[in-house]
Amino acid sequence: MSTERITFEGATGHLLAAQLELPADARPRAYALFAHCFTCSKNLKAAVNITRALSGMGIGVLRFDFTGLGESEGDFADTNFTSNVDDLVAAARYIESELGAPQLLVGHSLGGAAVLHAATRLDSVRAVATIGAPAEPSHVLKHIGESREEIERLGEATVLFGGQPFRVKRQFLDDLEHQRMSEVVQNLGRALLILHSPIDQIVGIENAGTLYSLARHSKSFVSLVDADHLLMDAADSTYAGRVLSTWADRYLDPVPLIEHEAELRDVERVVTRSRLGTFRTDIRVRQHTLVADEPVSVGGEDTGPTPYDLLLAGLGACTSITLEMYAGRKGWPLEQARVRLEHSKIHKMDREASEDAHEQLDVVDREVELIGPLDEAQRARLMEIADRCPVHRTLEAGVRVRTVEG
Repeated sequence: MSTERITFEGATGHLLAAQLELPADARPRAYALFAHCFTCSKNLKAAVNITRALSGMGIGVLRFDFTGLGESEGDFADTNFTSNVDDLVAAARYIESELGAPQLLVGHSLGGAAVLHAATRLDSVRAVATIGAPAEPSHVLKHIGESREEIERLGEATVLFGGQPFRVKRQFLDDLEHQRMSEVVQNLGRALLILHSPIDQIVGIENAGTLYSLARHSKSFVSLVDADHLLMDAADSTYAGRVLSTWADRYLDPVPLIEHEAELRDVERVVTRSRLGTFRTDIRVRQHTLVADEPVSVGGEDTGPTPYDLLLAGLGACTSITLEMYAGRKGWPLEQARVRLEHSKIHKMDREASEDAHEQLDVVDREVELIGPLDEAQRARLMEIADRCPVHRTLEAGVRVRTVEG
């Protein structure tokens, strides 16, 4: 995956700050827009994790700060729900002119309500997904509380949202009151995915039920189990992103065929690309995409397995496949081969004599579980075969890595 910082002109003429997430091979099969939650920003961790999951599936995603928020220009007090929808349409027009028309819209919380409205104005959109979205935009008025009377009386007031002060004008309230979500959802005419936590304390689960009952086109619902409204736990936002990516795959254009021979040769190789400022690395293997990262404890974000995890996965997969193939040829009743692996480093002198007491040896401990009504002779033979898998032999023989500058 690669990330590009860009700006484009919003609906009111202000420059809006955006991040464009591109898949590892930099050739997106489709483009999507992501709308963040009310008074949040494009850099909310949940937004980052979800858009990265989509880019990992070959989708280019533009996430941006609405006017007056984050790094975008403008005054929040002069914005409202309608202007947010207009900003989304402006973002869609921008990527359509520069890259390709968006086929997917994703919105979090009030951003979910906004993408539902924006979709009706964008012919290219085939699917819409909401995350913790309210059934009516006016739901946000519940969080204004006692300030509402002051706004109506004085024309504006400072309101705390998420502990941060924002100036809110009467026009913001009036705009919310005039929105009618029911007509929008009933006439959406696109596939709809609703993701919502049943314990959401900000936007109750009943909102998801209302949206689902209103939708007349293809619709799906996925429970986010015990997630909070902002999906602060990375596991929750990563899960949401993966589910969304899999669901959207059904409605997007198929992966384009590669026409040029040079590109075809590149696809036959494993291609990795790191992301600026992080350890996260996207991996492309033919039409498959993977992610590698490092744990938080060493400065990573733990968005994927470590390189050594992937090495162990390769050995484990090769072991399982080799055992299944051998048992299949023999007609033996091997139902499943489970392989558990662990990598460690020990002082070489612990295993064998060494002139350098500090020299270390890489050790992989492998536990093979053979499931099925096998007799003792079959089990013994399969354990011998486990040591003959191609990856095992490669590791034991040693590998010479030749590095050139590309």
